[in-house]
Amino acid sequence: MVLTIYFSSVSGSRELKQQQSEIFQYLDAKQIMYKAVDITQDTSIKDEMRKRVGNPTAMPPQVFNGDAYCGDYSQFFDAREDGKAEVFFKL
Repeated sequence: MVLTIYFSSVSGSRELKQQQSEIFQYLDAKQIMYKAVDITQDTSIKDEMRKRVGNPTAMPPQVFNGDAYCGDYSQFFDAREDGKAEVFFKL
């Protein structure tokens, strides 16, 4: 299984940039391989992300392990605070 992180390389939101950065930093620190998919490269990618999440207004970052939806930043944050980030990523 490969982790896929949908993110936005173009955003005016400082909060969104910070959230994405925290997920990438965690994965890099733990040396967990992932594929970063930039939703700003093509609107079809954003549509694909939203369809996979099941929410037509979902915003990045969104995390998947293979076909399994892991969650968004708030779910990652809660899992990390509880010491269960590995469970969140379905590793």
